[in-house]
Amino acid sequence: MTENQERLAELAPKKTLAIVAHDGKKPDLIAWATFNRGTLAQYNLIATGTTGKLLHEKVGLEVERLQSGPYGGDAQIAARVVEGKVDVVFFFVDPLDKHPHEPDIQTLLRACTVHNIPIATNLATADLIIASESLRLTAPNCAPAAVESQ
Repeated sequence: MTENQERLAELAPKKTLAIVAHDGKKPDLIAWATFNRGTLAQYNLIATGTTGKLLHEKVGLEVERLQSGPYGGDAQIAARVVEGKVDVVFFFVDPLDKHPHEPDIQTLLRACTVHNIPIATNLATADLIIASESLRLTAPNCAPAAVESQ
């Protein structure tokens, strides 16, 4: 990073990262977050209920906790994506389990797609995003506007 880029990054408001993990993926999330703790601590973090509690208690991160996924937390994050208040979503999905709140999960995935918000649904993608220089350089909430259908 150049000196100018570092100054711009320091002056820009912090980006907001949303973090969600299904129960079967919470151990993977905690291991990933522990490894990336220093990087994650540089951002505003929001998470669904139990995920946020684990990130705070096990990893020591400051996290704004929303409702648990089945109680509307995924929908709350989707709403923030639509409002332009989330820059990246890390959603550790357990594809082998059934989820009673599947419509909310699909809403979150759709909102990220429509509003051009990066979303990682597995460890490999989460690693690529968290290591991306563009995550650190781009101003918050400035993804290009989605093309509206006519």
